Amino acid sequence: MANITFQEVKNKKQAELVAELASEIWNEYYINIISKKQIEYMLATFQSTEGIQSQIEDGSEYYIIYDGESPAGYLSFKQQDDYLFLSKLYIKFESRSKGIGKKALALLKAKCKDKNIKSIRLTVNKHNYPAIDIYKRRGFKTIDSVETDIGNGFVMDDYILELRI
Repeated sequence: MANITFQEVKNKKQAELVAELASEIWNEYYINIISKKQIEYMLATFQSTEGIQSQIEDGSEYYIIYDGESPAGYLSFKQQDDYLFLSKLYIKFESRSKGIGKKALALLKAKCKDKNIKSIRLTVNKHNYPAIDIYKRRGFKTIDSVETDIGNGFVMDDYILELRI
């Protein structure tokens, strides 16, 4: 397995790197799932440097994922009432299938253990079949579906998945 490490985002320079990773990954991955206009809107609204910094100020934790010395992706999560909400886990194309998702899940489980949290939840686009399959193989179960108006005429049409710890 590759040398996978996680670096918590603590400053603007790191938030800028996450925004760059988001642009690269989302434009490569989501183009077959949602429109280019929605990708651009979501990146500008939620994955800009300012958006990332605002989420961190609001209690989200962001981590840059490194494969050796190279930035390979990022993840973000936030503690909710009785669960950890995995908001983002995105991996560059060339770094997929290297065990990064498995290591990220181990990090999240450790965070849950530290905080005595009993589950991890996430939302995933209903048409993101590869991600749904991966999460289900890791033990996540579909517990609900939700349509969320994110503004500018766009809606996120997602399943809510949960992993009991």
